[in-house]
Amino acid sequence: MKNSSFVNRELIYTTLIVLVVSGLAAWAANSKTVPEAEFAKSTVDFGIVVSDLDKSLNFYKNALGLKEREPFEVTPEMGGDSGLSDNLAFKVYPLVLENDSTATNVKLMQFKDAPGKKVDNSFIHSSLGVSYLTIYVKDTTAALERAKAYGVKPIAKGPISLPEGFPKGIYLTLLRDPDGNLIELVGPKK
Repeated sequence: MKNSSFVNRELIYTTLIVLVVSGLAAWAANSKTVPEAEFAKSTVDFGIVVSDLDKSLNFYKNALGLKEREPFEVTPEMGGDSGLSDNLAFKVYPLVLENDSTATNVKLMQFKDAPGKKVDNSFIHSSLGVSYLTIYVKDTTAALERAKAYGVKPIAKGPISLPEGFPKGIYLTLLRDPDGNLIELVGPKK
């Protein structure tokens, strides 16, 4: 029969070995599977060229509840040199869901003297390119009441419950902005 101090020491050594080995294994797994971050932000900003800036700002700010950040101007030289525009000046109006440094910017702009062609936004498969914007809401009912107060109604049968395989109690609703762009609201009803 082993004495108790020997058993205690053996248990302590075994525990330490297990902790060291599992720690090294976790470190090795993380160092191989999590690459060094190569991006400065974990969000993607995007711009929407609109036909009527006032109507669009009203929709995104009031019907959807986004917050406006300080607009900025792009000079004809910057537009041309960067390839953003054909040497046209324009003003960009950034909007965010929440006013913090990590928020995604939805940037609205209008070209009155050089209006673009309208894209077919009948369905998400109607045109190539970005087809819709998804906004995750805490309360679908409240989001739709806000939109309805500004004359915006869901399209099709929305809100619809997400099918089996998705989280229960989450609904999908599609709206259209003033230019017909699809906006997807996803969240629970309260």
